[in-house]
Amino acid sequence: MVEALEVTTFRLVAGLTGADFVAANTDIDDYLRRQPGFRWRRIAQDDDGTIIDIVAWESAADGRRSASGIMTEMANSPVHATIDQGSVDFRIVPVLRHSV
Repeated sequence: MVEALEVTTFRLVAGLTGADFVAANTDIDDYLRRQPGFRWRRIAQDDDGTIIDIVAWESAADGRRSASGIMTEMANSPVHATIDQGSVDFRIVPVLRHSV
């Protein structure tokens, strides 16, 4: 198995802040922690307001399975209303090197 990173970037709905997005993620964080292969998640915000949401998975298959559930099982999460859906760039990529 090759570790994979789920990297999603997007803008928030006008008028919302990074803190609003983080607050809307409580149920998503709980969901992710229950998923097989979940390692960790980081949410960052660039100076231009872009949100960078990175989740580490044991494998790309784990990430794809979880991402599908976020759009189905978690379809009613308040997080979806915070995201400018037209700005979303989503990908799952294998990790080539891990350094500590």
